[in-house]
Amino acid sequence: MSFGLVDFSDGELAALTRAGRQDAFAEIMRRHRDPIYRLIRGHVGHEDDALDLVQECFVSAFRHLDRYDPERPLRAWLSRIAINKCRDWGRRRAVRRLFSSSAPWSSAAAEVADDAPAADDLAADRQELDMLWRAVSALPIKLKEPLILRAIEGLSQAETADLLGISEKAVETRLYRARRKLDELRSASRT
Repeated sequence: MSFGLVDFSDGELAALTRAGRQDAFAEIMRRHRDPIYRLIRGHVGHEDDALDLVQECFVSAFRHLDRYDPERPLRAWLSRIAINKCRDWGRRRAVRRLFSSSAPWSSAAAEVADDAPAADDLAADRQELDMLWRAVSALPIKLKEPLILRAIEGLSQAETADLLGISEKAVETRLYRARRKLDELRSASRT
């Protein structure tokens, strides 16, 4: 990364990337990888899958950077790509589940990975965080997306509404329902 790229706006970095400066895209990734990771992690609930999808998101963004409008926030554009990658992942996962459920039980059971963490390896706060991420990922998509964008990523209600293509009132309503459902899921998992 060249010194001074941190001073450029996202739109300027996108233009530099389109002009062939790879280090400009590296700066874009440095700026936005953590929020995009949190957004995706909230959708899928698993670290490894989230890391793979973050990579897919940035590869797609790089390939389609000519579609980015520098007058709009880059983070919102990247978030839209991330949400689409999560939806694609969910559809692929549903298809895999459908096919694995039609296979004989013994072969399906052999393919199921035990993703439960070992008790010795994780501290209590890590377990709580994982439980929270699983609860968020278990929310219906219409509740999950506004919750992640507003509460975790800190987008405004207007930005969230614009990104999801819904009204600000719908964002408010879905946030309320998401928080209520999240409380129910977390209470159920503790009992």
